[in-house]
Amino acid sequence: MDKIVIASRESRLAMWQAEHIQARLQALYPQLAVEILGMTTQGDQILDQTLSKIGGKGLFVKELEVALAEGRADLAVHSLKDVPMTLPDGFALAAVCEREDPRDAFVSNRFQCLAELPAGSVVGTSSLRREAQLRARFPQLVVKPLRGNVQTRLKKLDDGEFDAVILAAAGLKRLGLAERIKSELAPSESLPAAGQGALGIEIREGRADLVALLAPLNHAETRACTMAERALAKELGGSCQVPLGAFATLSEGTLTLGGLVAHPDGSVVLTASASAPADYAEALGRAVAKKLIDDGARPLIDAVLAEPR
Repeated sequence: MDKIVIASRESRLAMWQAEHIQARLQALYPQLAVEILGMTTQGDQILDQTLSKIGGKGLFVKELEVALAEGRADLAVHSLKDVPMTLPDGFALAAVCEREDPRDAFVSNRFQCLAELPAGSVVGTSSLRREAQLRARFPQLVVKPLRGNVQTRLKKLDDGEFDAVILAAAGLKRLGLAERIKSELAPSESLPAAGQGALGIEIREGRADLVALLAPLNHAETRACTMAERALAKELGGSCQVPLGAFATLSEGTLTLGGLVAHPDGSVVLTASASAPADYAEALGRAVAKKLIDDGARPLIDAVLAEPR
C-alpha cells in the first residue's frame, strides 16, 4: 500500500481523533500517504431529539461504514463507545487504541461539583446512563437532554441554558478544553459507558494487510478492558435506549469489571462486579451481565424499552 484513506465524522473531536491516527500511522510508516475523508452522519444532522429516540449511537457510524463498503475509505476511526456492540456483517474492529480518561466530567461556570448544585439546578446530558445515575444520587436536580458537539454543548452552558453539564472527560481533554472541567466523576459516582475514552478502528473484514498495518496501534490493556465492557453490554442488548454502564480495570493480569443497568428516572439502579484473568475478558463480561440478569435486569430493560419516549 502506498496510500490509505481514513473515514471520519467532521466534528472537531472526530477530526482530532482521525488526525491523531493519521499522525501515528505516518510516524510508523513515513512512505505511506494517509488521507482523511470527512463525512456528516445522520447522528450529526438530527440534533432536536435524543439519541434514544432516533436509533442510538450507531447513527454516528453507518455512513462511515458505507464509505468502507464502497472502497472510498480503508478504515474508520470511532469513539469506541459509539460503536454498536455487534458490527454489521463484513466489518471488523481491527484495533483499539490506548484509552484516554474514561470518566465523566462535571462542567459548570458557577459550581465546583454536583454536590454544590442547589435544588432545582438544571443539568444537561446527552446520555440516559448519566441521567439515571444523576437522578438516583441527586433527585433534587432537574436533568434535561443536551445534544450537539462539544462546542455546542459548552455554548448552551455559557448562554445560561444549564447550570452544569456532564460530558466525557476524554473529549474535553483531546480538544484542549481540560480547563473547563470542574471535577471528574469517579466510576463509583457515574459508571462510564462501555468503551468510553478509547478509540476503535473499523475496517472491512478480510483486510489482513490493514490488520497487520494497524497492529502497532492496538493497546493490549485497553483492548482487554473494553472487550469485557462490550461483552457485558452485548449480552444485555446494550443501546442508547437503556441506561447501561460498564467499566473494567486491569491490575497485575486481573480484570475487574463493574456493570450497571438502571431506569432513566433513577428509581432502580442495579449493579454487579466480578474479576477474572485478562485472557477471559469476554467471559467476564458475560458473567457480570448474568449477575445483573439474576438481579432483575431483563424485566427492567423490557420495561424501559416499552415506555414511550
